[in-house]
Amino acid sequence: MGLQTAREGNTEKIIQFSVYMENKAGRLLDLVRLLTSGGVDIVGFTILDSVDAAVVRLVVDDPASARSLLHEHQIAFNESTLVAVELPQSADDLRKLLATLLQAEINIYFSYPLMTRPYGKAVLALRVEDDELARSVLMRNQFRVLSQNDISR
Repeated sequence: MGLQTAREGNTEKIIQFSVYMENKAGRLLDLVRLLTSGGVDIVGFTILDSVDAAVVRLVVDDPASARSLLHEHQIAFNESTLVAVELPQSADDLRKLLATLLQAEINIYFSYPLMTRPYGKAVLALRVEDDELARSVLMRNQFRVLSQNDISR
């Protein structure tokens, strides 16, 4: 089975949570403890920091449980979808990935690596203007695009 069709039937989108919190020492640890105590593992995150507040963007292995925990503890958040793509081993892979998206005129809003390697290779999470087009273009160009099921338990 080729990379292009390896996950064709598995198209569950990857959910990113953006959690809004006070910019205080220990708040990120509190969030991690809350999620892990509820059986949710964080597989990727990035932090946007300002003087008064921080936005923690995170990807988890169990979005439904994370959503429930955040609601239950009245933690402000929103959700968006990401495209997660495997980067094979070559140093040229990032250039190829970016050139592929540029050629299709797909804007990248932000990106960060995931800590998980479901198939033994680095994974880059991308927030793009058009998820479906990005997935299609990347798969046509022999990139493996991952689904939520790929990064979940």
